[in-house]
Amino acid sequence: MSAGGNGAGRTGVNHNSGNSNGKDHKALGGKKGGTGNKGNTAAASARDIALDILVKVEQQGAYSNLLLNSSLQKSALSREDAGLVTELVYGTISRMNTLDYVLEEFVSKGIAKLQPWVRNLLRLSLYQIMYLDRIPSHAAVNEAVNIAKKKGHQGISGMVNGVLRSVLRAGDLPVIPDGLSPAKRISIQYSHPIWLVKRWITEYGVDTAEAICAANNEPPAVSVRVNTTMISREALLSQMIEQGLQASASKVSPYGIVVKGGGNLALSSWYRDGYLSVQDESSMLVAEAVAPEPGMRVLDCCAAPGGKTAHMGELMKDEGSIFANDLHPHKAKLISDQAARLGLETVVTGSADALELEHTLEHHSFDRILLDAPCSGLGVIRRKPDLKWRKQPEDVASVASLQGQLLQSVSKLLKPGGVLVYSTCTTEQTENSEVVAAFLKQNPDFTSITFTSPLWGRLEGTALAEGEGIQLLPHHYGSDGFYISKLQRVL
Repeated sequence: MSAGGNGAGRTGVNHNSGNSNGKDHKALGGKKGGTGNKGNTAAASARDIALDILVKVEQQGAYSNLLLNSSLQKSALSREDAGLVTELVYGTISRMNTLDYVLEEFVSKGIAKLQPWVRNLLRLSLYQIMYLDRIPSHAAVNEAVNIAKKKGHQGISGMVNGVLRSVLRAGDLPVIPDGLSPAKRISIQYSHPIWLVKRWITEYGVDTAEAICAANNEPPAVSVRVNTTMISREALLSQMIEQGLQASASKVSPYGIVVKGGGNLALSSWYRDGYLSVQDESSMLVAEAVAPEPGMRVLDCCAAPGGKTAHMGELMKDEGSIFANDLHPHKAKLISDQAARLGLETVVTGSADALELEHTLEHHSFDRILLDAPCSGLGVIRRKPDLKWRKQPEDVASVASLQGQLLQSVSKLLKPGGVLVYSTCTTEQTENSEVVAAFLKQNPDFTSITFTSPLWGRLEGTALAEGEGIQLLPHHYGSDGFYISKLQRVL
């Protein structure tokens, strides 16, 4: 069955093994294999856990990544079955719009009237049928019926069986009728809320909006940042290849390595010894844009969990000082723990509202300031697929107001000639270039700095120049959507 793209494995576990083209191979039990074909207790347990998570995400507003991690820690699943749970949870949430569109054709009273566990059981089963090559369709149906028998009565299991077998008989799905608007078609095919699709069409055009949505359904790459105070990228890359990992140098960051099939690298000796940090490639560009030099005094305003703070410390060769602030004390501890793991002594942490820093820190005292601002997060949907269903248009406007206040406040702490970098992990210019443009209009003592090589040289022709900064979108490099702007105090 075809629904416009690959499966949605997350957290470094990629269980999708091909594209989604061709019902004969996918929906009717073509050549497949893997966990889903076992039909044993462990595999059924994996689906039980996935179903429980999906219901709690829908009914209780639980965050899928946090609930998934806690659920897997409590389970006794094998790595393979834990990977299946991850795939089913993230994939089902990511493709929910498409799955619901298909199911509405086969559930006579409508899926909204079903019990939450039945609705989510149908979703996760249909996800396997439509998107997972390695799971035979009959296995997905049988497991769904078995779960329905355990959790409900015979009528429910019969309904589940009937709906899913009707889906199999229907052929390629979804069938998207002609005459739909581009926004409606993209919303169905790539499973995004229509308000967001319309917003991206207005902002970037139809083709780019479709490319963003398609990229958001792809599994995110696993990338790490090399701690160059301890080892060179070339040396660490060589070690990884020698140990059989599929590792390659990042095309986005000179400090990054992309690893396929390496599992959780935060459990590796390289991580424990401080040679690397797990970080998205786009995020690595921020410290490079700040360009702190040894001996400088640097402020990181909203620093947790500390990845960018640590990267700046590495670039400074651990010479100078970095004040890393976060609102919450327990998050500030994450920053200090990261610095200790990486052997960085320049980092000092604090815990305060960033809006209050102008009252507690000396004005015009920092050479560099990083404001990695709170944002809607719409650039990281691949990693947090439930985020696109949680957000509403008013959320973007609300956070943009806060961003403007933060930028105005912390700018008072920058020295004349100093550089302030404003960054977000979102695609929305309301939160990005418009915030920066409004700030520059109100502050004639600041000017924007044009990005120069090597950073812009690597990205030019791919990333977008948006107003006073650069915008990376998810389809550019398969990394997160990120905005970065450099501002300088000239007076």
